[in-house]
Amino acid sequence: MAELEAAPNTARELLFGDEWEYAPAPQSADHVRLDDRYGPFIDGEFREVDEYFPSINPATEEPLAEVGLADEAVVDEAVGAARTAYESHWRDLPGKERAKYIYRIGRMIKEKSREFAVLESMDGGKPIRESRDMDIPLVAAHFFHYAGWADKLEYALPGPGRPRSLGVCGQIIPWNFPLLMAAWKLAPALATGNTVVLKPAETTPLTALKLAEVMQEAGLPPGVVNIVQGAGEVGSALVEHPDVDKIAFTGSTGVGKHIQKQLAGTKKRLTLELGGKGANIVFEDAPIDQAVEGIVDGIYFNQGHVCCAGSRLLVQESVAEEVTRKLRDRIATLRVGDPLDKNTDIGAINSKPQLEKIRRLVDVGEREGADKFQPECNLPDDGFWFPPTFFTNVTQSHRIAQEEIFGPVLSVTTFRTPEEAVERANNTEYGLASGIWSDKGSKLFSISQALKSGVVWGNTYNKFDPASPFGGYKESGFGREGGMHGLLPYLERPSQSWQPQTPTNGSPSTKPASSTSAGASPEPKADDT
Repeated sequence: MAELEAAPNTARELLFGDEWEYAPAPQSADHVRLDDRYGPFIDGEFREVDEYFPSINPATEEPLAEVGLADEAVVDEAVGAARTAYESHWRDLPGKERAKYIYRIGRMIKEKSREFAVLESMDGGKPIRESRDMDIPLVAAHFFHYAGWADKLEYALPGPGRPRSLGVCGQIIPWNFPLLMAAWKLAPALATGNTVVLKPAETTPLTALKLAEVMQEAGLPPGVVNIVQGAGEVGSALVEHPDVDKIAFTGSTGVGKHIQKQLAGTKKRLTLELGGKGANIVFEDAPIDQAVEGIVDGIYFNQGHVCCAGSRLLVQESVAEEVTRKLRDRIATLRVGDPLDKNTDIGAINSKPQLEKIRRLVDVGEREGADKFQPECNLPDDGFWFPPTFFTNVTQSHRIAQEEIFGPVLSVTTFRTPEEAVERANNTEYGLASGIWSDKGSKLFSISQALKSGVVWGNTYNKFDPASPFGGYKESGFGREGGMHGLLPYLERPSQSWQPQTPTNGSPSTKPASSTSAGASPEPKADDT
C-alpha cells in the first residue's frame, strides 16, 4: 500500500526524476564551409561593398561571418541585373527549360541538406531536429513542386490565352524560417518566368547566401536571382525602386502596413504574409493526450518564432483542469539548450531585441493578473534563451491574449459552448491559422467554416505541404503561397473581351475573345514550350 501511495504523479517522476538524463548528442558542424565575408550576390557573382556587419550565432553570441551591407546604389544595381536577365533571356526561356534549373536547385539542396540544416540552426538558433527533419526537406520539396508547374502555366489560370510573367520581383523574407521562406518565394517566381531581388533578414542571411552558391553551381543564368543584405532601409529601397514590378513580403503586420502605404498609387503587385495570434481550440471530446502534443508543437516549435503559432489555447471548461495539468507535466520534460544537440526541444531566441520583447510582454501578463507557469530549467550562460511558458486565468482584454509575442509563450482561456469558442477565436485582429481538436468530424468541419482564419488544422498543427496554399486575411495579410495558388501572384492574367462575334452561320456569338491572344501578345509568352 505504501508503494501505491508513493506512485509518481508527473511525467518527470515517471522518468526517474533527474537521475535519467540524456547524454549529449551534438551534431558536428565540421562540414559547414563558410567564407569570412559575403557581399551582395548580383548578376551571378558576390560583390565587395564598403561596409559589413556580423551575423552571429544566437546560442553563443559569437560571429559566424561578415555580411555586406547594401545601400540604394547596390539595390539599384541588383534590380538592373534582374531586369537585364528578364528581358534578355529568362522570360523567353521555355517552361520546360526553366523547370530544369529549378529541379536542379532542389536536387542540390537535398545533396547538401546536412550542411544547410546545421547552418540554419547556427545562424537562427532553432533545434537541429527541426532544421534537419522539417525545414530543409520542405525547401527542396518546394523547388521540386514548382519545377513541375513551370511548363503547365496555361492550366494555372482559367480563360483563353496564356498567362505572362510580371518582370522583376522584390522579395523580403523574415528570420524565423530563413531558407524555407526563400524557397516559398523564389520557386514560384522562377517557375513563372520572373527574375528576383531577394532581401533576407539581417539576423539570418547565411543560408540564403549559401543558396546563392548552389545557384552558381546549378548554372542558373546570371541576374535571374540577386541577393542584397541589410536591415529595413535596404528593404525600403527595394520596395520603392521604380523598376520593380512586384513585392512579396513576409514579416510583421506593422511593416506590412508601411509597405502597403509605400506602394499606394503605383502599379506594383503586392502580397503580404504577416503576423498571427492563432487559436488552438480543444473540445471535451478531443483525444486529450494527442491534443497536448499538438499544443506543444503549436507554440513551442521553433521557440514560438512562427507566424501561425497556436499562441492562444481555448479549452472547454469540463476538461480545462486535465489539459493544463498534462500540459504542465509535458513542458517540464522539454529540453532547452544547444540547438546543435539532437536532444534539444527549444533552442535559442533569435536575437537580443526579440528576447527583450518576450520578457517585456511576459512581465505585462503578470502585472495584468494572469498566472504564469514556467518549468525549472538551467539556461546557458551565453546566448539568448527563454523557457517554455504558459499563462492561465487569461481574459480577452489581456495584452498577452491580443498581441503577437513571437516567443514560447502560451495564453490559456476557457469556453463552455462551441459558439463561445468561435467568438473568442475570432476576437482578434489577425486571421492566419487556427487548430481544432475533437473526435467528431462534423464538429471539425462546422467550426472550421465559422473561424475567420486562412488556415485551419484538424487534430494536428503546423503541418505544411508545398501543394497546399498558405496565407491569411484581416491583419494577417493577403495572397497565398504554396500550391497552384502560389503561382497566381506572379502571373499576369490574360484580359478578355466579351463583345459578341458573328460566326459564319450569321448568328451572334457570346463566346469571349481574348484580347491578348498568343499571336498578338506584345510581350514574349511566359512558357512557350
